Amino acid sequence: MTTTALLTTIDEHGRATLTMNRPEIHNAFDDTLIAALTGRLRELEADPRVRVVILAASGRSFSAGADLSWMRRMADYTPEENLTDAMALAELMKTLDGLGKPTVALVQGAAYGGGVGLVACCDLAIASHRASFCLSEVKLGLIPAVISPYLVSAIGPRAARRYFQSAETFDAAEARRIGLLHEVVAEEELPAAAFRLSGAFLKNGPASMAAAKELVSRVSRSPLDGAMIRDTAERIAKTRASAEGKEGLTAFLQKRNPSWVKG
Repeated sequence: MTTTALLTTIDEHGRATLTMNRPEIHNAFDDTLIAALTGRLRELEADPRVRVVILAASGRSFSAGADLSWMRRMADYTPEENLTDAMALAELMKTLDGLGKPTVALVQGAAYGGGVGLVACCDLAIASHRASFCLSEVKLGLIPAVISPYLVSAIGPRAARRYFQSAETFDAAEARRIGLLHEVVAEEELPAAAFRLSGAFLKNGPASMAAAKELVSRVSRSPLDGAMIRDTAERIAKTRASAEGKEGLTAFLQKRNPSWVKG
């Protein structure tokens, strides 16, 4: 993979845009791009300048999922090599899903297979009216395995049963209806929509947003029992006593912007 296959920009507000740049193969990914994406996401998470990460793609397609040449190579892998390879993709999805900063998927065109998984892993997903989606794995005798936890969480088991098995292509309106997307706009309006919606994140406490994301994961995947009640009480008690919590409350009472808001 060349260095231009993955582009990164960071603006003065702390928006980092990570762009998949393999338009000639519809931004399909192989083991090299998977490793590069995972590594770059971790770098952006550790970069104090970065407040929001926007995942975008160049060309007509968002991502065609797995690169066919990579899939041909995998056919000759041993079972152990196949598992190692699958775990790398699983680690990418886990890293994106659990990133400690807000993430935005900017989907300008077609997303297939693992490309749909990337969208599901982001906190906010915006697409153009032209965007389309397909979980096409079963057409190849495969299954959308490592992306399934994030997709089922996003669209629910009922829709997942249909689209995992039918491999139908569905449009942006349907993707929004089933919960994969949050907004659908004209293609030329995508950058403005990303700027506008990501701006909401820039007004909020970075640590509290990371804690809120982790809270959603905890609450949505655990039973409502005594342990859950105790855990949520401990979380709010901890954030109230945190430096960020104290700054936010003080700024509100003093009618000023908190320290994390620029300008």
